[in-house]
Amino acid sequence: MLFDRLLKIAAWLSLAAILFVTVSPIGLRPHDVMSVRDDRALAFTTMAFLFVVAYPRRFWVCAVLVIFGAAAIEFLQYLSPTRHARLEDAAVKAVGAAIGVGLGFAANWVLRPRAD
Repeated sequence: MLFDRLLKIAAWLSLAAILFVTVSPIGLRPHDVMSVRDDRALAFTTMAFLFVVAYPRRFWVCAVLVIFGAAAIEFLQYLSPTRHARLEDAAVKAVGAAIGVGLGFAANWVLRPRAD
């Protein structure tokens, strides 16, 4: 029960972090050793994985929201004058989210008990 609650908190915190990084001025964007494309994909893979594992009974809702939400989050950059939304970036985020959904589904299938 505590683990489930922590998964939900982690999922929502990951979404909040992605939203902050996406719409904040470019100077506030964290820098790391990965390429920007890989960084985007990994962030959305992680977030989608967390949501699917945290809400296993809402698999389809999570899958649709995180994949289509990737494009919506990209277009939030129009709210920031120092950022720009690009279709390629939205596609990278959506592919990362789809990978996370698949990994989350696999984790739920292996780790969660199923009713027979």
